[in-house]
Amino acid sequence: MSGLLPSETDRRAGEDDGDVRVLPLEDDEAARLINCLSSDTARATLSALQDRSATASELADSVGTSLQNVRHHLENLRDADLVRIVGTRYSVKGREMKVYAPARESFVVCVGDPSEDDPGYE
Repeated sequence: MSGLLPSETDRRAGEDDGDVRVLPLEDDEAARLINCLSSDTARATLSALQDRSATASELADSVGTSLQNVRHHLENLRDADLVRIVGTRYSVKGREMKVYAPARESFVVCVGDPSEDDPGYE
């Protein structure tokens, strides 16, 4: 699962660009994100996209599941703003296929509301 976590280089880039969103645990968007990532297949799909952008059929082969299953998880990942469509490719049969990539924005889900009055806050 380390592929889901940004490297030090990625963190610095996100901080410089201001692309990190902090979501409280009670937020509806945080709930969508957590629910979406509760599936092993969804996490594997998102992790595979960290390596390179891909079509749904390429992801199905990479993750070792059906095309229908990957499409379901890609839809959920898109709804949670974790994946975006970055282009199209054509199959050998001439069909247009969407190309997916991870969203540019990073998310942090926080539990609680730390403040300076809290003795556990450092």
